[in-house]
Amino acid sequence: MSASGTVRELASARASELGDFTTTWRVVPMSVAAVAIGLLSTCVAWALLRLIGLFTNLFFFQRWGVTLVSPAGHHLGGLVVLVPAAGALVVGLMARYGSERIRGHGIPEAIESILIRGSRVEPRVAFLKPLSAAISIGSGGPFGAEGPIIMTGGAFGSMIAQFLKLTSAERKTLLVAGAAGGMSATFASPVAAVALAVELLLFEWKPRSLVPVALASASAAAARRYVIGLGPLFLAPAHPLFIGPAGLVGCALAGLAAGALSVVLTGAVYAAEDVFARLPLHWMWWPAIGGLVVGVGGLVFPEALGVGYDTIGALLQGQVAGRVIIGLLLVKSVVWSVSLGSGTSGGVLAPLLLMGGALGGVEALVLPDEGTGFWPLVSMGAILGGTMRSPFTGIVFALELTHDVNMLLPLLVSVTLAHGFTVLALRRSILTEKVSRRGYHLSREYAVDPLEILFVREVMRRNVVALPASMELAALRAERPRRQLLCPVVDTDRRLVGVVTRRDLDGLLTFAGSDSDVRVGALVRPDPIVAYPDEPLRAVVYRMAETGRTRFPVVERGEGRRLLGMIALSDLLEARVRGLEAERRRERVLPLHLLLPRGFRRRTGSPPAGVAEDGARPGT
Repeated sequence: MSASGTVRELASARASELGDFTTTWRVVPMSVAAVAIGLLSTCVAWALLRLIGLFTNLFFFQRWGVTLVSPAGHHLGGLVVLVPAAGALVVGLMARYGSERIRGHGIPEAIESILIRGSRVEPRVAFLKPLSAAISIGSGGPFGAEGPIIMTGGAFGSMIAQFLKLTSAERKTLLVAGAAGGMSATFASPVAAVALAVELLLFEWKPRSLVPVALASASAAAARRYVIGLGPLFLAPAHPLFIGPAGLVGCALAGLAAGALSVVLTGAVYAAEDVFARLPLHWMWWPAIGGLVVGVGGLVFPEALGVGYDTIGALLQGQVAGRVIIGLLLVKSVVWSVSLGSGTSGGVLAPLLLMGGALGGVEALVLPDEGTGFWPLVSMGAILGGTMRSPFTGIVFALELTHDVNMLLPLLVSVTLAHGFTVLALRRSILTEKVSRRGYHLSREYAVDPLEILFVREVMRRNVVALPASMELAALRAERPRRQLLCPVVDTDRRLVGVVTRRDLDGLLTFAGSDSDVRVGALVRPDPIVAYPDEPLRAVVYRMAETGRTRFPVVERGEGRRLLGMIALSDLLEARVRGLEAERRRERVLPLHLLLPRGFRRRTGSPPAGVAEDGARPGT
């Protein structure tokens, strides 16, 4: 069978099996692999947390231990300034001579691997990324473990996928499964991990990817119980189910304030990166300079060092004084922005939670009292939704960190407004700006493609020239089409026999004599690739991409194959035109006078067309 015939049969099979989803049974082995990757991600998360504890104990307390401790209790005095700089210098050396891809906070690197590198991650990144992050955070870096664990889990998922014979889309699924499993195990937040995967990493909402990723996150959360422990990560006092109008207005204000802080933080990070880029030094030395700033901030305000999980918990319990909250908000914001802009290794979720909690602590001084830790929790979710442009992740993440389901409505208000504020104020988020600076553009909007909902019958051309297979040369010379590049050839019942190109026709008419008895049927190209009227335009676009052809005859299904028309690449633009019209055309569907009382409408204007003055239709 010819290649074109195979493509045609495949296309026909696809069209006859149109459904809500395109997922196949390949999702079953992919899900099995994803579950295994989720279990592996739990072990990776456990190892990373132990590494952070080990380096924190070594750097600040000169002891051997893997328990997570706060660097704020150190006894180093002024020498603490040198500790973050020393750790950052090691990270710079690892990036220079190991892999440059360990720089940054992990999520942009995962996005770049998915979009640009075919979901391929170098194996050494899987080992260097967690080690560099542990050194950076353990030496006092103001970061979290989630970004590195997302990149590390993704790297292990990608490595496993590279050993298997998979497509790029399938490798992406397993990479994201590893990332979601790592986040789920680190924070005991399986649903938020899936939401983050969808909003930031998958760039699609399809069962073929969602099912494996969700199972990987679930398996990681289940394994966490035996490896790390149960959640929630932070205990928060119970809050009321409903807070009233004043509380909801306060949530709206908190959301707008979090959006404004998100804009400031995003601008500060990339302003710091621009400053470092102007330095006459190799980028290997930038993290050390950023580490010095962190050390000075830690000397002034020790609570700004490290991950800060204990401080986040204290904010939710209302156990942090107002002076400390303000200092924490200011100092943490500065050292985090400068250090992240320097290109060191570390995550953004935990610092954003801490800064959001500090902002909420300040707001609690002026907003209505809704209970201990209410405003810190509201602002935590809002700043996640605003800074990362992931509103559902922000809402679900805050709920899973505290298990306080009563906060769903306040979080929905604050996170949505923070997200809307930053969407209008910033072109790109803190994550996609880094991707953009590397020369790539990423759209974060998901919508149904018009090619999915428009069918061939809606855009095909019906007024086309079809040549009879028995047409003689003299008739062809008189009636040959001048503008049609591809002509269908039909029999007496208008059934498709084949196609002939205009070049073939011109060659025949040029070299054949006037008395030649050659007929069009001698030039026909049989077994043409066709389209069907009930196919979505997406199927036709894929067929054009597979075959390299840009014009297809449109025929009825079945053995008859009766010709109905033609469809060309230019006709597919009709779908785009309709999409643009839906976006830009404004019209009033219902006239305004319908809002007026019936009697008032009679006195102020004529009745609608076709209706008599007494309200009855003419003729009744």
